Amino acid sequence: MADAGDVRRLALALPHVVEIDSDGFDFRVADKGFVWSYPERRPGTSRLVRTDIAVLYVGDEAEKQALLLGEPEVFFTTPAYDGLPLVMLRLAQVDVERLTELVTDAWHMRAPRSLVGDLDDGTGPSGPDLSRTDQRVR
Repeated sequence: MADAGDVRRLALALPHVVEIDSDGFDFRVADKGFVWSYPERRPGTSRLVRTDIAVLYVGDEAEKQALLLGEPEVFFTTPAYDGLPLVMLRLAQVDVERLTELVTDAWHMRAPRSLVGDLDDGTGPSGPDLSRTDQRVR
């Protein structure tokens, strides 16, 4: 079972990632979001930032639909994300190994080509930077 702490650790282990200050978690590479807390919209009240659910960038509609149809207990979406290459991930439904794959894939899809080589040189989640210090933008 994965949690917000695992998301934070994995995302910050990737090259050139910054965490944007938020009520949950929000990670960017080259100013592009790739994983963040789900801002649940509730009628009549302010939104609730859900740190038990991650929003992931998935690249395209075909991949989004494959995840939604293939693992509905893990992935879901809302009308607010219609037409966008984003899925919501129930963190409690995945282990850290699967989360590592999902976060790394999201990073790959958002990182400029010039930065992708930095992951391949061993500085990613399985490389030596796993415990690097928190980089936040405030």
